[in-house]
Amino acid sequence: MARLADYFVVVGYDLDKRGGSEGQGHILQRFPEKDWEDNPFPQGIELFCQPNGWQLVPERERPSFFVSVLTDINSERHYCACFTFWEGLDNPQLQKAEASEVDEDEVPGLVQPAQVFAPKSLVLVSRLDHTEVFRNCLGLIYTVHVDSLSVPLETVIGNLLTCVIPVAGGSQVNTPPASCDWLLGCFQDQRTITLGAGDRQVIQTPINDSLPVSGSSVAHLFRQLGIVNVLYLFCAALTEHKILFLSSSYQRLTDACRALLAIMFPLKYSFTYVPILPGKLLEVLSTPTPFIIGVNSFFRSETQELLDVIIADLDGGTVTIPECVHISLLPDPLLQQTQTALSMVLDPELEIADHAFPPSSTQPSTLKIQDKEIRAVFLWLFGQLFHGYRWCLHIIRIHPEPVIRFHKAAFLGQRALTEDDFLMKVLDGMAFAGFISERGPPYRPTDLFDDLIANQVERIRQEECSPHKVMNHIKELAEQLFKNENPYPVVAMHKVQRPAESPGHNDPKNLAIFPPLDDVTVQLFIDHAAAKLKTAPPMVKAELNGMVPSGPPLGDIVDRHGHVLANSARRLEVVRNCITYIFDNKMLEAKKLMPAVLRALKGRAARVCLTQELNQHVLQNRAVLDDQQFDYIVRMMNCTLQDCSHMDEHGIAAILLPLVTAFCRKLGAGITQFAYSCVQEHMVWTNMQFWEAMFYSDVQNHIRALYLEADGGEQSIASGPAAGGQELLGALELASEQSRLWPTLSKEQQSERVQKEESTVFSQAIHYANRMSYLLLPLDTSKNRLLNRSGIGDVESVSNSYVTNSIAGSMAESYDTESGFEDAESSDVANSVVRFINRFVDKVCNESGVTNEHLKALHTMIPDIVQMHIETLDAVHRESKRLPPIQKPKLLRPILLAGEELVMDGMRVHLISDGREEATGALGGPALLPAEGAIFLTTYRLIFKGTPNDPLVGEQVVTRSFPIASLTKEKRISVSLSMDQFIQEGLQLRSCTFQLLKIAFDEEVASDLAEVFRKHMHKLRYPQHVQGTFAFTVGQSGKTLVEHKTKDKNQSIKTLSKNLVKSAKRTIGRQYVTRKKYSPPTWENRSSLQSELDEDEISVSEELDQGSLTLSSTIRSSDRQTMSNVVERACCRDYQRLGLGTLSNSLTRSKNEPFRISTVNRMYTVCRSYPGLLIVPQSIPDSTIQRISRCYRQNRFPVVCWRNSRTKAVLLRSAGLHAKGVVGFFKSPNAPSAGPSQADSTSLEQEKYMQAIISSMPSYCEPSGRNTLGGFTSTHMSTSDSSDKLRQPKIGALMKQVMGGKEDVPGTFSRGALGQRARVISLSQPRVSGKARNPPGGKWGSIRGSGRLSAYNPEVGNRLSSKESPQPNGGPSEALFLRQQRAYLYIIGDKTQLKGGKQDSFQQWEVVPIEVCDVRQVKNSFKKLIKACVPSSATSEPSMTFHRCLEESEWMCLLHRVLQVSVLVVELLDTGSSVMVSLEDGWDVTTQVVSLVQLLSDPYYRTFDGFRLLVEKEWLSFGHRFSHRGAQTLASQSSGFTPVFLQFLDCVHQIHLQFPMEFEFSQYYLKFLAYHYVSNRFRTFLLDSDYERIELGVLYEEKGERKNPQVCKSVWDYIDRLNKKTPIFFNYMFSPEDEEVLRPYSFISNLKVWDFYTEETLSEGPSYDWELVQRGRQERLAEEVPDKPDTTTPKSQRHIVWPCYDSRSRVVPDAITKLLQDLQSLEAELGLPPEKWKDTWDKIKANQRAEAKLENRPSFNSSLLMSSNLSHQRRSQGVYLPESGVGSSINLAMDRETSTTSTPVAGRPSTSTLYSQFQSTESENRSFEGILFKKGALLKPWKPRWFVLDKTKHQLRYYETRQDKECKGVIELAEVESVIPGTPTMGAPKNIEEKAFFDLKTTKRVYNFCAQDSPNAQLWMDSIQSCLSDA
Repeated sequence: MARLADYFVVVGYDLDKRGGSEGQGHILQRFPEKDWEDNPFPQGIELFCQPNGWQLVPERERPSFFVSVLTDINSERHYCACFTFWEGLDNPQLQKAEASEVDEDEVPGLVQPAQVFAPKSLVLVSRLDHTEVFRNCLGLIYTVHVDSLSVPLETVIGNLLTCVIPVAGGSQVNTPPASCDWLLGCFQDQRTITLGAGDRQVIQTPINDSLPVSGSSVAHLFRQLGIVNVLYLFCAALTEHKILFLSSSYQRLTDACRALLAIMFPLKYSFTYVPILPGKLLEVLSTPTPFIIGVNSFFRSETQELLDVIIADLDGGTVTIPECVHISLLPDPLLQQTQTALSMVLDPELEIADHAFPPSSTQPSTLKIQDKEIRAVFLWLFGQLFHGYRWCLHIIRIHPEPVIRFHKAAFLGQRALTEDDFLMKVLDGMAFAGFISERGPPYRPTDLFDDLIANQVERIRQEECSPHKVMNHIKELAEQLFKNENPYPVVAMHKVQRPAESPGHNDPKNLAIFPPLDDVTVQLFIDHAAAKLKTAPPMVKAELNGMVPSGPPLGDIVDRHGHVLANSARRLEVVRNCITYIFDNKMLEAKKLMPAVLRALKGRAARVCLTQELNQHVLQNRAVLDDQQFDYIVRMMNCTLQDCSHMDEHGIAAILLPLVTAFCRKLGAGITQFAYSCVQEHMVWTNMQFWEAMFYSDVQNHIRALYLEADGGEQSIASGPAAGGQELLGALELASEQSRLWPTLSKEQQSERVQKEESTVFSQAIHYANRMSYLLLPLDTSKNRLLNRSGIGDVESVSNSYVTNSIAGSMAESYDTESGFEDAESSDVANSVVRFINRFVDKVCNESGVTNEHLKALHTMIPDIVQMHIETLDAVHRESKRLPPIQKPKLLRPILLAGEELVMDGMRVHLISDGREEATGALGGPALLPAEGAIFLTTYRLIFKGTPNDPLVGEQVVTRSFPIASLTKEKRISVSLSMDQFIQEGLQLRSCTFQLLKIAFDEEVASDLAEVFRKHMHKLRYPQHVQGTFAFTVGQSGKTLVEHKTKDKNQSIKTLSKNLVKSAKRTIGRQYVTRKKYSPPTWENRSSLQSELDEDEISVSEELDQGSLTLSSTIRSSDRQTMSNVVERACCRDYQRLGLGTLSNSLTRSKNEPFRISTVNRMYTVCRSYPGLLIVPQSIPDSTIQRISRCYRQNRFPVVCWRNSRTKAVLLRSAGLHAKGVVGFFKSPNAPSAGPSQADSTSLEQEKYMQAIISSMPSYCEPSGRNTLGGFTSTHMSTSDSSDKLRQPKIGALMKQVMGGKEDVPGTFSRGALGQRARVISLSQPRVSGKARNPPGGKWGSIRGSGRLSAYNPEVGNRLSSKESPQPNGGPSEALFLRQQRAYLYIIGDKTQLKGGKQDSFQQWEVVPIEVCDVRQVKNSFKKLIKACVPSSATSEPSMTFHRCLEESEWMCLLHRVLQVSVLVVELLDTGSSVMVSLEDGWDVTTQVVSLVQLLSDPYYRTFDGFRLLVEKEWLSFGHRFSHRGAQTLASQSSGFTPVFLQFLDCVHQIHLQFPMEFEFSQYYLKFLAYHYVSNRFRTFLLDSDYERIELGVLYEEKGERKNPQVCKSVWDYIDRLNKKTPIFFNYMFSPEDEEVLRPYSFISNLKVWDFYTEETLSEGPSYDWELVQRGRQERLAEEVPDKPDTTTPKSQRHIVWPCYDSRSRVVPDAITKLLQDLQSLEAELGLPPEKWKDTWDKIKANQRAEAKLENRPSFNSSLLMSSNLSHQRRSQGVYLPESGVGSSINLAMDRETSTTSTPVAGRPSTSTLYSQFQSTESENRSFEGILFKKGALLKPWKPRWFVLDKTKHQLRYYETRQDKECKGVIELAEVESVIPGTPTMGAPKNIEEKAFFDLKTTKRVYNFCAQDSPNAQLWMDSIQSCLSDA
């Protein structure tokens, strides 16, 4: 029984304490005045009566009522029902107070009302929540007061305070009513009360008070906020977020909060809960703990700045979740089901909204019923979430009080929800902790939820998929909930007075002030009732405790869901067989099964099976094995544990725990090694929660055994620690039974049981201290293995159970301060283990009530246990070292190059698979990786050689290697191999030859050895000096690295002296002499300076003073004779070939040549990075050159490097201008200048230089040159075959693409001859126009003489259009002067360099500003490219796929930019304009562009000799910084690897793909160079310039110098030698056309990923060290030969080819290579002298030529041009190749390397075009061809097309141009009805006679044609007619 009301309080406005605007309330009276003993009076009630503050109001407001909830210190809730009404106040006193205030505040003009009203509240304080009853009672008191009824108020209040009602209905059966006169009587589940004022009301108390009472508040909440919002709030409350409700109604706030708590049942909210928060307490909202609070909307603005509070606005229906808050929602199927069920309850019409015949009425239930239905949905939801929770309870004490723990990990594991965020948070929350402590005990009263979990789980599971069955279940539950709240809904006898609504009711005169009450009278009532209660007989409450049923076990449920990984029976069979083999000692059999077993153990079922099988082999807790058995068992255990998470949710580690202490092997006399010493490296052992769960589970078993023995003496202790199904049932049942019997036992029996239980727990604690020391102490305790462990965590986070302050007051508080092993560095392993065990012991012993004496004993014991264990381990460790090592595969020796030496001998390692899947067998095929072998470090390479771990391919050899010089990144990793449990040290080594070595060192490799390996590797990778690289040290056994004197970056002494003056610090340590020989500083200084400068944006300009440098200071006298060598250099040979002058002609100064070879730089004084001989204009003297050079970065002034033999346009290269030089250069010469300053004269000289270049061009001399527009106008009409006249200007379009669109951008240059100002745009977003259809001469893409879409705009650019813009300076538009002409010289410059200058309109050059990719971009892009092509680990993320990573690397974009600029330059040169490429420092992008331009324009550079010459000239002589960009020495290490040359080779590869017949060399040649330019095997690509090479004496090595003929110092010599031996570098399809200019497509869609980046050959390593590969193949053949003594069995000729293992080009060679090989072997068999392959090839071609002459057929031949009518039909891949004798057509692959890859080349022909190509060679196929004008379809213009009449195919085809390969259309002759002369129609071509028109009528339409003249038309008509008649 309980009091209906504990206190009645009258609170009024406090007139005395009025301060400022805020009033205060105070308690006028309270009854009873003494506090009840069981329930003290709550403080601060007056704040809650007026939450918005106490204020006086000018008008009387209506009475209001709401209920606040206060929570006291014992977290008991008090319900304060407040009834507030307003009373008038006396005036005079008020006005005095007001007046004084007005004066103070100086607020004039306030009109004081005659009367103001003050609030007064009647408050009822109760522990019961009966809102309606409170409303009625307080309303009655108010009515008695207002209507002045005859009943005294004291009587009413006295009755109210003495009313006693049952707490819950069921307990009140037939008790006699308390003998108050006013009690009418009592029903079974309800109490009727009257307060003695003629009123009567029934109080219905709930049947079961554990279920919350909600009225209709839940339904209201859903109506206000909607389903999704409430679900968000529900999840937020469960996962402990802060929730704030806003509403302008107080009662609604209370209801909403009550509703949220009601739907959380059976969990109880245990944080701050304030449904109505007064305004004065708003700072409570910034508390850090979770809360549910309601606040009036009046304070909305104050809530705005709360950053982590979820705000629900009840009036507006919104829920606002801040960005920083993440709410975990219900797991997926459940969320969906809950939403569906809720919408069926709230909106039943939704389902039938679309029905054609909807039922007559489907109204939702009444609010009260709907409320219960919604709660039933949530009850059903919790049934789903928590079903089976009782199977995861551990009962660890039964007496004196049950202590119960929940095994969270097992619960999550069995539900397969370990990943679920929501459930994890709920189980960790306070609410669930309360749930376990309340519902855990097995003997207690049960309620609806217990029944649901016990009996209806099966039903929920079967019905969850059909919403209607779910609804029926929910309705049943709702009915029970409703019944619980309204046990007898029929008997509702309410009779309550309400105040009369009389007309004068609100008249203030009628209203008396609420009178003070007589407290004595009220107190008498209370005392009287108390006395009555004392005399009444005591009420015995019947105990309804019972055993709580557990419901169905979890296991089956999950299996039915199918969440468990399906492990087929076959796999389990394999595991069982393997274990049987091991114990039967059939080791070979076991070894075969091992890999399969280790794979199977990924599945849970197989792991469980393993533990069960192992259990059967344990006898009396021990199983002794021999070494090999032990090894296998340990391996399997490790594999099993490796896939367990640290939570051990499947309990695998728990089952293995007793096994690891059972399996052992004898090591020596009395020394046994147990399995636990080999399985320690797993996270689970360091997880405190795991040990707690294990401990509790064992304790439970022992306590169960204790009572079973006591009861019936049955000995049935289960052996396993994890309790199986039946047994757990037993434990809880036993506990329930014992709890029932407990009160019947005598004191002695009780204390005996308590003591027995306590000692059981204590003995288990000792046992676990031992177990933990086993698994935490490493075998070798001298190594601090433990310290690497993460996750040993701190006390707070590791606990699995819910006693929050368990360690307080324990014996070991000192241990509590340490968290995990963090400070263990200072101590040793032993101490940290002791601390960990102590923490564990404190926690579990406090929770399970172990006495303090026992705890002390434990603390003294633990260090001894650990110490003893360490001693036994030492002996074991000693003995285990003496074991014979396990048989490991023998280490294979690598084959070394001549002169290559081992630096470190092989170290045993495992090569682990990385992100490339081919080798792991993921894409089919065997798993070649992981492999076991050794890593070797030589002076040249890093080599791994070994055999795969997978026994299926155990005989294969896996090799991976890369040159040490190409190492770009080295990273330490720790690897755990699937076979062994140890986590091994490893290294991940990445190379810029696109290789990755991921290795883990074997245990036998000492860690210091691995460190030595790293140091050696670093030393070799970054030698002090370039002479330390392999190319120099090769063959020198001494390996002495010579320290050489070197040059300084600051080349002139003048600059040096300046620097000296500026800062003496910098030059300390530099030897520096003026008059004597200039000896530069050491390498270290130079290189550090160099890298600083290089990284800088703007390079330092170096001024040169001729006087201060003498010859001897630049080149040592010993090198003087080398000048003669300069003449033989590549540059010179090339200049002679191009007719740019010879040295002799330059000396004799013959004036007829426009250019001369200047020797101004022969001593490298002008520009240190240029070659000694340079081509400059004839008219420019050397002195001018020296001055000009200062304007350019690095002094790299413009020099000519190539001349177009046809147009005589020249290509120049230079660095960008210095910032100061730019403006001077472009300053208008007629601008007035202050005086002839130095800058002006330089700029004039520069101008002279430009002019000299321009005047060298023949087109400049002839005024009607090919540059004028006139040359281009009539091309459309031209019908001649000359391809030259078909050439059309593409330049404007190209220009626009390179530079961007047409808009003006202020601040850029106005281009010389362009009326428009150029817009500068980055090349990375090209504007592509697909409209172009103009035929250029030369090639576009992969088509000869293409008329194919060239994807370039046909406009000639704005400069050729007549758009003009007035000059910005207001002068006349330049177009008046220059409209007719293109510029003679284009300067391709960097747009960042070209800001702020303006160009003069009379100059004949034009600047094309472009944005180039700087070195940093290339570097970063390359890093990403490597990661994309060779990922370090496999990933399934969609954002990390190969193509996505490739795209993000932007490598293709960079290639596109370079190619695009190159094509533009080619176009410009081809149309007769000269071009100067002047970008960055002139040695990166400039070199790329200039080299590509020459390659595209000049067929010579596409041969072996030419390409070599090109690289030597443009890259080596012109000073591309190979050493610096390749980070070849220690000094350049910081600048990182930047593959500028590789980018160039990739561009060449792209062009090669598009034009496979134009190159003499194959793709392999490019790959070979790409590999060796970083390998440092040859000296060719070392050092940064010719100057440095001369200085080191490597530029001109005498032929006699070679001590070792094997060692090639130049890559070119090596290629020549190899090319003589084998056709590997030769492109069989080489068939060039003379003077062919290539124009490749540069769009990213046309570019292909180079297979150099992705291919790999594991059988032999990279194939670029040819002799290694050859020797390797010979060895393999030699091994295979002796293997076949028995010739009886036929040997299969078949050979499996694995894509990443074999070299496909070798195993499956292309036809020609195969024939050449066969020829060689036949020669060898016949004993003939072998003929060189080249001779053979040339012979075949000569034969062919002869045959072709006889047959009058065009042949496939490099020296013969193919006949013109075939020229447009030669495709990218098909080649017409008549073999000797047989005229068959072979479709040759592009290149023998890629013969098996099927990547289509851009524009690969379809079969039909191939057909036409080979068939139409016969002349009669093309019976007639020529140009006709054809009228397009309706409203389309006449267009000229190339028509071909084909007899064989019986069709008339037409092409856009003669060279086009794409047929534009076909007219089938079969459909032609007639050919008749026609008449000209609109838009027909002008000036053509009428008879030239004829019409062709087909069944579909009429074609109108026009020939050039009437005879031609007649010819066409006759030809078509004859074709028709023939048919």
